[in-house]
Amino acid sequence: MSHTIASTPVVRLGTDYIGKPTSRVDGPAKVTGAAKYAAEYNVPNLLYGVVVCSHITKGRITKIHAADVLAVPGVVQVFSHENVPSLAWFDRSYKDDVAPGGSPFRPLHEPEIRFNMQPVALVVADTFELARYAASILEIEYEVEPHETDLETMRNDGFEPGQGKTGWAPPPPPRGNPNQAYCKAPHQHEAEYIHLAQHHNPMEMFATTVEWLGDGQKMNIFDKTQGAFNVQQYITKIFGLSKEEARVISKYTGGGFGSGLRPQYQAFMAVLAALELQQSVRVSLTRQQMFSFGHRPHTLQYVKLAADENGTLQALHHAALAETSQFEDFTENVVNWSGMLYQCENVKLKYQLAKADVFTPLDMRAPGAATGSFALEVAMDELAFKAGIDPLQFRLLNYADRDQNADKPFSSKKLRECYHQGAAKFGWEKRNPMPRSMRNGSKLIGYGMATGVWDTAQKKAAAKACLTADGRLTVSSASNDIGTGTYTIMTQIAAQTMGLPLEAVTFVLGDTTLPEAPVQGGSWTAASVGSAVEAVCQDLGKSLLELAQKMDDSPLRGVAFEDVQFVNGLIRRNDDIRQSVVIRDVLQAIGQEELTAESSASPDMVKQTGYSMHAHNAVFVEVQVDEELGTLHVTRVVNAVAAGRIINPKTARSQVLGSIVWGIGMALMEETVMDHGFGRYMNHNLAEYHIPVMADIHDLQVVFVEEEDDIVNPLGVKGIGEVGLLGVAAAICNAAFHATGKRVRDLPVLINKLM
Repeated sequence: MSHTIASTPVVRLGTDYIGKPTSRVDGPAKVTGAAKYAAEYNVPNLLYGVVVCSHITKGRITKIHAADVLAVPGVVQVFSHENVPSLAWFDRSYKDDVAPGGSPFRPLHEPEIRFNMQPVALVVADTFELARYAASILEIEYEVEPHETDLETMRNDGFEPGQGKTGWAPPPPPRGNPNQAYCKAPHQHEAEYIHLAQHHNPMEMFATTVEWLGDGQKMNIFDKTQGAFNVQQYITKIFGLSKEEARVISKYTGGGFGSGLRPQYQAFMAVLAALELQQSVRVSLTRQQMFSFGHRPHTLQYVKLAADENGTLQALHHAALAETSQFEDFTENVVNWSGMLYQCENVKLKYQLAKADVFTPLDMRAPGAATGSFALEVAMDELAFKAGIDPLQFRLLNYADRDQNADKPFSSKKLRECYHQGAAKFGWEKRNPMPRSMRNGSKLIGYGMATGVWDTAQKKAAAKACLTADGRLTVSSASNDIGTGTYTIMTQIAAQTMGLPLEAVTFVLGDTTLPEAPVQGGSWTAASVGSAVEAVCQDLGKSLLELAQKMDDSPLRGVAFEDVQFVNGLIRRNDDIRQSVVIRDVLQAIGQEELTAESSASPDMVKQTGYSMHAHNAVFVEVQVDEELGTLHVTRVVNAVAAGRIINPKTARSQVLGSIVWGIGMALMEETVMDHGFGRYMNHNLAEYHIPVMADIHDLQVVFVEEEDDIVNPLGVKGIGEVGLLGVAAAICNAAFHATGKRVRDLPVLINKLM
């Protein structure tokens, strides 16, 4: 769908920015240090808070020796459950926009300990170094109770969740007769697939700087978050503040991957301390404390597949058991994808939770889908091998042209093209189907592939546009940019819609004084905020045209909005592009300093109701395994993605490259190891929580498959933040089997599992 205001074919020149590779407009600020993050705002009279975490997993605090710490010169206060003022009473006041069902955790609320590394105190001092020292000597006595953190021991304790988080859908009811179909099929496969907990670990750790303004209880809250409005409503409800008293600002976020979707406890503590001390306060978490809250949950999955003699799927069973906390029911769409990705008439899906003494898990890049697709796609590879069919051909044979879960057609689906273009780019036809049949000297070569699918969504969002007499346009919305390129693509959309040079447009985000936008997650920001930006610029353009028609001897007089185009700094007629008005001249001619508009965009539910809307991808991987040492290297990856209209191929490619790197980490390295005797994550640092480094990354290629979709949203975008990760881990596992003949079903694929 061409993004142009005109209703007839038009000649466009230098302001066609959508679809063009564009460097990040925020890049210079980041590389020069001008971009400020939450812990970098230097405000007057700043105090520093350091969080003290519990070293037990379950029990209660019996005594806090705060007096000894308060005696240290420069220590201002020690906050704990013993001296926190009375705050909001009901659970609903602590629920944020993406909270799951249950009772949210309330920091410093009670002496009970519910998980290891639970924040139990905040030490505030004149300097960070003093606060850190004082926190290290704070003595706390506990009464310890038995805990349980091992999901393996809870296999019989699973329950089907009731109310999940926003966007969660329970598995659809069974269709057909899966058990009977499985028993009759000649090719059968069943196995269990496992991954332990994984933690987000963005580069920027969580921090909040509260600037006390001294006018009543007014504060500027500089927070690391993926949703400024989400943090604001959380803070205002708990502390009984107005929105004017709690302005939240988050201009730059050094990575999130889902960890910033919910307000984290350092924001609560910083605001608490600022209100009580009536002074500016900063609270920063350590890398170790980044393991004290949300994570991708430890999950056990069971998959049964069966196919007939021709390789057509006859039965599909997919069940998952995932951990959650004792106080909230965190849910993910883990198994639902299996019922829609392939054509199968007999399907049974099951999803259960088990309560453990851990903090509530949290959405992590491609939540649920990254877990579910790993199990399904490895199982599909295993069944294809048993049936003697090429894994790619097996998927094409069972291609779904319709979403059987919802019994709806897809708004668009170019997965076949992903298969064909990805395979051609990779050279899949060179694959010898037998395991251990391809080698390079002492290295065993393996080819593997897998598929991914992710929801396409649009949320309500608002934006404001202001055009000044010098021809500069400022567009704003309280969205966030976690490194995905939001600043840049919104600038591109605004510049093209208004026909202005890119350098004449500024996009402003991350401030609750701006028009409201949803949290940045779920791959919906481009669709949601982008549609609002386009809408507000069109509204501004209509107002500008009306003013241009009032100019003396205006060539645009009497022309409808649909019959003009905004391009190259001009408003010009479609029927005669020589008849035009310079945009910069309009406001100057009528003596007006600026022209503003504010609009919102929401999904067209009437248009979308009849369709299933998703992005898809196909991943092809080459690995080399040292036959003697068992070391595995991912030497080539081709990721073919169909995600609707690509606003900026350059930033989009970067997102997919990051997804591939993450998939390599998920497959080969990432696991948060729990010592169940202590109920504590033992590798809570970046020395032992392994992620890929440059030496692990080789030839990565991204293919964007052209896909037009005018149903998903006005821009035709589907989002790529999640879908690029899907299939990567499974494809690596499948390639490892092809190389070695050894099947690994529990992540990560370590040396000992291949030896």
